[in-house]
Amino acid sequence: MKVLIAENEKQTLNLLGEILRKEGFDVLEAENGEEAFALYEKDSPDFVCLDVMMPGMSGIDVCKKIRQKDAITPIIFISAKDEAIDKILGLEMGADDYIIKPFNIHEVLTRIRTVARRCLQVKAVEDNQDDESFQLADVIVTPNNLRAARGDNVIDLSLRDVKILRLLYKNRNQIVDRNTLLDVAWGEHIMPESRTVDWHISQLRKKVEPDPKEPVIIQTVHGVGYKYEET
Repeated sequence: MKVLIAENEKQTLNLLGEILRKEGFDVLEAENGEEAFALYEKDSPDFVCLDVMMPGMSGIDVCKKIRQKDAITPIIFISAKDEAIDKILGLEMGADDYIIKPFNIHEVLTRIRTVARRCLQVKAVEDNQDDESFQLADVIVTPNNLRAARGDNVIDLSLRDVKILRLLYKNRNQIVDRNTLLDVAWGEHIMPESRTVDWHISQLRKKVEPDPKEPVIIQTVHGVGYKYEET
């Protein structure tokens, strides 16, 4: 899933990009409105995050131009301007949400995951697909909602979490080597170190395993990779 971020402040742009890449998104970055709209037309992102105040073409202007061509792609404004009039104007221009800087990272992730869920659900409808839920041990994963559930306990997942769990499910009872996992969950163009993979797996186990120290869903095959053993 592709996300376009247009942000005037380089530090904020880098931070948002890093957060979203860790979540498993493909990130497009722009430092001004003209560059943002050019990337939108070239790469067709699944949703867009716009800073309101940018040199030249503002975020509001970019939103207007996108909405003239596309009424569906979700748009989130991220801005230091917190006056009510700016929120109203942004939403009237067709934005789906409005986040104020300085922002809490968890709040941004929650809002972006909400938008991502809607994108995934729309894609499933457009492609005539069903929910495509699957089960690993006693955990039911619903990819289009970026969630899993164990009984009544709901578990929030990142896009990368879902990619890893789906890969293990599709290759159940088989070993998934690290290179395959990297290509599917991180992308062929990104080669994080093995420790990055191991760290992410350890965090995912904390979410889905009844006992992360004795995993039954994501089992380690030492020196090779991981597997899910269906019983």
